[in-house]
Amino acid sequence: MQDFLEALNDTAPDDFAVILAGLNKLKLRAYHRPPFSKPIGDGLYELRHVGRLNTRIFYFFAQGKRIILVHGILKRAGKIPGHERKIALQGKLHWETRQTK
Repeated sequence: MQDFLEALNDTAPDDFAVILAGLNKLKLRAYHRPPFSKPIGDGLYELRHVGRLNTRIFYFFAQGKRIILVHGILKRAGKIPGHERKIALQGKLHWETRQTK
């Protein structure tokens, strides 16, 4: 996620600033509803930003009121590509597996 966010900052600093503001809203539990954020199934959610680049950050809620970011994409329109959702879900499962060890 860090690489994705750094690349976004390099290529689209305005979109990056909006995404950071959105992540801060999530952190403060200020707003978790569509169109800003919506569930995509299997305990995953997407933070949505439509701008010069349509950015999606996939995350989930973990124990202790933590929000774990697992994947980010630049997406034009329509449904989330299946392989991108699968990467996000694998990230969630990987994180959960590490926490049980």
